Amino acid sequence: MLATQQAATDPAQLSDTQLARRIAQGDVHAFEQLMRAHNRTMFRTARAILRQDAEAEDAVQDAYLQAYRSIGSFRGDARLSTWLVRIVVNEALARRRKDARRAAIVPLRPGGIEEHEFEAQTPTSDQDSPESQTQRSELRRLLEQKIDQLPEKHRAVFMLRGVEELPVQETAAILGIPEATVRTRFFRARSELRAALSQEIDLAFDDAFAFLGERCDRIVARVLAKLSRPSAEEPAR
Repeated sequence: MLATQQAATDPAQLSDTQLARRIAQGDVHAFEQLMRAHNRTMFRTARAILRQDAEAEDAVQDAYLQAYRSIGSFRGDARLSTWLVRIVVNEALARRRKDARRAAIVPLRPGGIEEHEFEAQTPTSDQDSPESQTQRSELRRLLEQKIDQLPEKHRAVFMLRGVEELPVQETAAILGIPEATVRTRFFRARSELRAALSQEIDLAFDDAFAFLGERCDRIVARVLAKLSRPSAEEPAR
């Protein structure tokens, strides 16, 4: 009997509409569960638009506050996750427009790409060695940099479809664009990202096992030194 009652009050067991109703009634625990369930998607979506970690976090925070104040109006016409992400999209776009207006008056200093941790999806094994962690960190930074360089419209679609793996229909609903546009932009984003990463790999191949500097001089010097003196095994003439 206790288990049944507990399941009935556990936010994870509620439908979207029931969860929204609980939050609207002031259930802070339910709202906390909602945030923890959607934090990653919310952050990645805002990050795709704003391209700055700190700004994205602020946008997510403000979006949650907006959601909490207006969740009583949620009627279940779309999934609660879709409703939430649309709020953070609007908040991020508003912040970007504000920054654009500010930049027209006071030039913004270019900021570097800040590092943030994506959830590790690899099992614990030898991959957790310091060397493997460094390699994954470098690869992640390269991938984030190339995603940041995608055109704005492609970047948001790629983050939702390629990184968060949301369905085409939900991505279209969040961004307010046709499903066909989602497919087209996702295809182009993948192509552009693949080309950018391929170029980096080609450059890495050129630099791999570099044979310059001290090693080159050392080998040449040794060979010339041997050529300059007759070998003891060389037959007398």
